[in-house]
Amino acid sequence: MTTNPSPIWTDVPWLGFDTETTGVDAHQDRLVTAALVLRRAGAAPTGPDLVRTWLADPGVPIPERATRVHGISTEYAREHGRPVVAVLEELAVTLVDHWRRGFPVVVFNGAYDITLVESELARHGLATLSDRLGHQPRPVVDPLVLDRKVDRWRKGKRTLTDMAPVYGVTPDQNAHTAEVDVAMTLDVLAGMLKAHPRELSGLTCEDLHTFQEQAHAAWAEDFEAFLRSKGKDEAIARQWPLA
Repeated sequence: MTTNPSPIWTDVPWLGFDTETTGVDAHQDRLVTAALVLRRAGAAPTGPDLVRTWLADPGVPIPERATRVHGISTEYAREHGRPVVAVLEELAVTLVDHWRRGFPVVVFNGAYDITLVESELARHGLATLSDRLGHQPRPVVDPLVLDRKVDRWRKGKRTLTDMAPVYGVTPDQNAHTAEVDVAMTLDVLAGMLKAHPRELSGLTCEDLHTFQEQAHAAWAEDFEAFLRSKGKDEAIARQWPLA
């Protein structure tokens, strides 16, 4: 954890992050694309975002169901993608550099993407994010976790495209392209801050991270109870952002 005083999360650069992968199991599936979008002035952007993207050859076939989501086939990834080990190393270095400055990484449903990258790094014999930092990845800002907390009783789905209009953001037709999803996530987060200033303004990066850890654990407990009421015995991970 950074030894410097934690800054106010709205006043520092936000690094948005997203992946597209071979499936939905963060511990077993593989990285296909990744995108980082740097919004240098956080909640008050003053210029164009900086965007960096990667296309990896995951080293395994990409299931057709995954290709239907993100448009990347096994053949395309093999021909145009870089070795996944090189992509993972560059991605990890960039994320860790941002975290070491005490700045937040913004990721929608962060327990998936961060856990997947952590698992992939370990799978390929690379130092994990936790290894490099000396602690679990933080600070993270996850609009999904925040939305479940600040607008708990709102009905309807909470996918990124479903949430976007709630916070004044028009869903992009190219959703499920990693860099498009990242930009939309940053816009949703900015809209959420305007809609819920009392809950979200004035917090340091570290305080907001802790707030989300607690919010996710409470949501997971409630959701497990709901599943049990429906006759389903399913455990929901209390840990966040590493599941």
